[in-house]
Amino acid sequence: MAKQFAGKSAFVTGGGSGIGRASALALAAQGALVTVAGRTEATLDETARLVEEAGGEARFVVADVTDEAQIEMALEAAVAGIGRLDIALNNAGYDGEFQLTQDYSTEMLDRMIALNVRGAFLSMKHELKYMVPQRSGAIVNMSSGAGLVGVAGFSGYAATKAAEVAMTKSSAVEAAPHGIRINAVAPGLVETPMIATQDPNEEPFKSIIAAHPFGRIARAAEIAEAVVWLSSDKASFVTGVVLPVDGGYTVP
Repeated sequence: MAKQFAGKSAFVTGGGSGIGRASALALAAQGALVTVAGRTEATLDETARLVEEAGGEARFVVADVTDEAQIEMALEAAVAGIGRLDIALNNAGYDGEFQLTQDYSTEMLDRMIALNVRGAFLSMKHELKYMVPQRSGAIVNMSSGAGLVGVAGFSGYAATKAAEVAMTKSSAVEAAPHGIRINAVAPGLVETPMIATQDPNEEPFKSIIAAHPFGRIARAAEIAEAVVWLSSDKASFVTGVVLPVDGGYTVP
């Protein structure tokens, strides 16, 4: 059976672990040449190795998404040898820790704005510079259910994820005449290395897990499947959508 992304290139930020790694594996399994970008060489190298061990093609580039010059360099590496950019997942981000608004660390908020807002914006800006001339492409931004509903203790994070929703919708309207689709995924809580360090029996994670009607949190591979679908021709008439993949977390 032909792979749906055969001959296509994909670029994934935050590709060293969690949702980024799972998405790189899933995109490569469908034939894409995947370039993973992030700040930690060891984890990026491991992602590329895992892709190759699974029979896919991958390469990595160390880059900080908050630095515009580094994003430009990373995308140049992603299109090298293939000459085009077909799929982009803007997944790099920072979720911080539980803090009530009156106690919220300004430094933590600044880091969230830099990664979640500036980083996603710069990534889209330079991805579109490749996609607009070729008049095709699919971009997926990794937002969060926190950008759709209120989450006590995470007001700064929620604000940045709501900003990603607004960027996705606005850019989708701009890009549609060029044949480019831009969507977002809004996960609930996901099994990632950060979550693995938390005690699920302590607040606030105990309450957040309980708020998922399925009674569990998502696996990273489940979020990756949504990324694959939104990136594929099966979603050819889908743009400007923020897709909750959250086990019903945002339903109530």
